[in-house]
Amino acid sequence: MNTEEKRALERQRKTRILLVKLLHFGLTLVIFYIFWLLFRYGTLLPKKHLGFRYNYLILAGFAVAVYFFDLTYNAYLLGYSRIRLLCFSQFLAQLFSIVLIWVMSAVGWDQWHSPLIFLPMLVIQLMMDAVWSYYANLYYCRLYPPKRTILIYRNELDRARFGSIHGKPTERLYHIDEEFRYEGYSFKTIRHRLEGFEAVFVAGVHSRCRNGIAKYCEEEGIPGFFLPHVGDVILHDARHIQSFDSPVLMVSRKVLDPEYALIKRVFDIVSSFLGLVILSPVMLVTALAIRLYDGGPAIYKQMRLTLDGRVFEIYKFRSMRVDAEKDGVARLSTGDRDDRITPVGRFIRKCRIDELPQLVNILKGDMSVVGPRPERPEIAEQYYTELPDFKLRLQVKAGLTGYAQVYGKYNTDPYEKLEFDLLYIQNMGIPTDLRLMFATFNILFSKESTSGVQEGQVTAAGGIDPGQDSEVPERIIDYEDEKLRAEDAEEVARQWED
Repeated sequence: MNTEEKRALERQRKTRILLVKLLHFGLTLVIFYIFWLLFRYGTLLPKKHLGFRYNYLILAGFAVAVYFFDLTYNAYLLGYSRIRLLCFSQFLAQLFSIVLIWVMSAVGWDQWHSPLIFLPMLVIQLMMDAVWSYYANLYYCRLYPPKRTILIYRNELDRARFGSIHGKPTERLYHIDEEFRYEGYSFKTIRHRLEGFEAVFVAGVHSRCRNGIAKYCEEEGIPGFFLPHVGDVILHDARHIQSFDSPVLMVSRKVLDPEYALIKRVFDIVSSFLGLVILSPVMLVTALAIRLYDGGPAIYKQMRLTLDGRVFEIYKFRSMRVDAEKDGVARLSTGDRDDRITPVGRFIRKCRIDELPQLVNILKGDMSVVGPRPERPEIAEQYYTELPDFKLRLQVKAGLTGYAQVYGKYNTDPYEKLEFDLLYIQNMGIPTDLRLMFATFNILFSKESTSGVQEGQVTAAGGIDPGQDSEVPERIIDYEDEKLRAEDAEEVARQWED
């Protein structure tokens, strides 16, 4: 099959998948509209408002809301998501959309009724979501059989970063037929190894060779998956400057626009205040449970870093024993294996209730709702020794949630955490903040997001607890060896001579 035939087949597949997605979206709107006409519209609104134009306006509002939340929760990520995650994402999108419509109609006509009237509709939607997710995912896998894939990596740590491709659901789409360890070869040397493969995964490869692989993927019409370097993320949102006859990309330290900074701060104040009011019963019960369990303080204070490296005191509900760090060593939790966590602490950590006191930090201005999670100074210093670029996270104020929390895990490698946070910094804005806020609800029920570090580690980078003999492989980050630099210089010189 030549390249043109591959492209035609891909267009045909995408069209079919789009129709499958539109079917679900249409059914969602139909179920809502029928329910609205039968229940909400016919019984709870004044007779003078019984007009079809108003109904269409409500339907349009619901459609826009569902579309936004579907994008936020990746509700149509067929093939790459587990069926239960697809179903849960769609349910969350519909739930928040219904809440939004309920609030809008109640405020508009000053008639507040119990939101439980929407419960039957949510049950019907959930059943439809489950059936659609199962058969749509099955259909997607039939359209896209597993691709013959080659994995190119530099060292075992780079290979481990792609570890999830060996498990479900990714293995249904990409079958690793060959793993190739890259040892500084040029692209011309390894090009022949790519022939016959339908997908390429690349990690830790030298930039010039990586560029060649990327061009090859585009020319052959095959998907290429590349783990980015920090520089790639920074250039992602670089500003195009036309200088003389050459295109130039300009990067600089991020500074919030005045209007965005004002809106963000007002939103932080309003949302943290409302959160403290609404969640005060939960916080009171939690504080009492912690106090009654061992008699220790309910609130745990800790020094953290925020904008420009400023140190502040963060508030959390105490989830560990009072003497959890009696040896004076700052260390991350090992998750379920950590015997320092109390039974009450285990529950509040899983439900993220331990983070609620940080609403006070947001109200005070130490933190924002959305931003990089604040690190402890002691642990950050350990990261700086092998990853000086980790300080780039401090370009903006620390946050309660962010890219690393939504798309990463508690034990996310510091290099990947930096990349996540830089992605937020490069793309920050009101729409991004709203998406991340709502996307946070999706991880509240994810066990992986609270996974701890390995036994013996004190940081996510693999720092060893003093007194233990565990060995951790050396982390090599984003470096270019002198031999490859010399080869690049020689090749450039030859091109100029030609």
